[in-house]
Amino acid sequence: MLKETRVLLINPYELGRQPFALAQATAWLNEADFDVESLDLSIQKLNADSLQQANLIGIYLGMHTATRIALRALPKIKECAPNAHVFAFGLYAPLNKEILSTHGVSHFFAGESEPEILQLAEHIRNSDLPMPEPHVVNTQKISFKPPMRDGLPALSRYAKLIHTDGSERQLGFIETTRGCKYLCRHCPVVPIYEGKFRAIPADIVLQDITQQVALGAEHISFGDPDFFNGPSHAKKILLAMHKQFPHLSFDATIKIEHVLKHRDLLPLLKRTGCLFITCAVESFNDDILLTLDKGHTRNDTFEAVELLKKADITISPTFVPFTPWSSLSGYLSLLKDIVALDLISEVAPIQLAIRLLIPQGSYLLKLTEFEKLIDEFDPDILGYPWAHQDKRVDALQTDIMQCVEASDKQGLSRQETFKLIWQLSHTALGEAAPELTELEEKKVPHLSEAWYCCAEPTTEQISNF
Repeated sequence: MLKETRVLLINPYELGRQPFALAQATAWLNEADFDVESLDLSIQKLNADSLQQANLIGIYLGMHTATRIALRALPKIKECAPNAHVFAFGLYAPLNKEILSTHGVSHFFAGESEPEILQLAEHIRNSDLPMPEPHVVNTQKISFKPPMRDGLPALSRYAKLIHTDGSERQLGFIETTRGCKYLCRHCPVVPIYEGKFRAIPADIVLQDITQQVALGAEHISFGDPDFFNGPSHAKKILLAMHKQFPHLSFDATIKIEHVLKHRDLLPLLKRTGCLFITCAVESFNDDILLTLDKGHTRNDTFEAVELLKKADITISPTFVPFTPWSSLSGYLSLLKDIVALDLISEVAPIQLAIRLLIPQGSYLLKLTEFEKLIDEFDPDILGYPWAHQDKRVDALQTDIMQCVEASDKQGLSRQETFKLIWQLSHTALGEAAPELTELEEKKVPHLSEAWYCCAEPTTEQISNF
């Protein structure tokens, strides 16, 4: 006997973007005639009626912050839907299965999760059909479907592009690939995909772009871990997108290594509407870059910055400035390099406060004697705590995080916030801070929500739930 099955898919947090993962899972389930509802906790509140009506609930855990928020939400989810079957999917689902299972989550999927999600839904509807294994990491090729976004909140409720003149543009969020070819040790993609990546067919990507433009998107943010994992695939999509929608601008995430290797594609990026590129610089210290296995050096970053300036494409660098291998003098050197490269306007202040996150399954744990630098796994923070051997470094990180959060609330500019961080950093070393003169108040294109998916959540993100 078939059982009526109502599926509720929940997204705790996706960097202020409308989640592709929910839209793709919805497409799979809808094609099999399941009743699917979506809920985005970054915008919406948990709905008791929706929870009570659902007998299958899926929680998308694409990043650390989402998982922390999900753990706060799960008690209410189980209270309102005690008999519902709850599963988690995304990069952080299987890595945190032990603690999630204590909150009533029974299945954990990652990678190309859609076949397992569909199989679980089919089993709930018809118990004679097989149930998937409780823990599945699938990195095999699947048949992607045009994402279904109708049930998600309107694009207007998500993050915006802030243009150089201060105007806002509505944001569309697109994925053209999943996974990554590289093995950066601090990256959450690595434990799941282990150097593999999967291209989403260009026609599916273009259909998704088309529907988001129809929904009001004026700028596309490509959410791939690295847009140039498949440069020919990226080129094909950009040419087709620009031909169909010549007014669209876009941004993408591209490794420093790929900026250098594929410098011949930078004019194409500019011609097809690229406003900025997010580059995971992480550090200017070559020893730290080697430890993180980033694949680039300090000199590489300097060269990439110059290449992007010549191409008239803004760079949006990300950093992990506080690590067990950092120092006060090293942090000050990072700030000086930012000044030397004239990147104060391009660096979101939160990037100067980020502390290395070491989640379950991190490839950092494979480093020789790394265990001596960390404490036992802490389920409250979903990571391995660490304290710097120089207490002043941890104190500075706390001070800078508080400074960044306070500056954001006060509406200070990036230049004003940088000056405060500059002062704090010199004070921590017992030095007088040289005056920063003639800072150019550049206006650069950026998103209204800063990119920092691999970091611990801010106090505001957690308290907002």
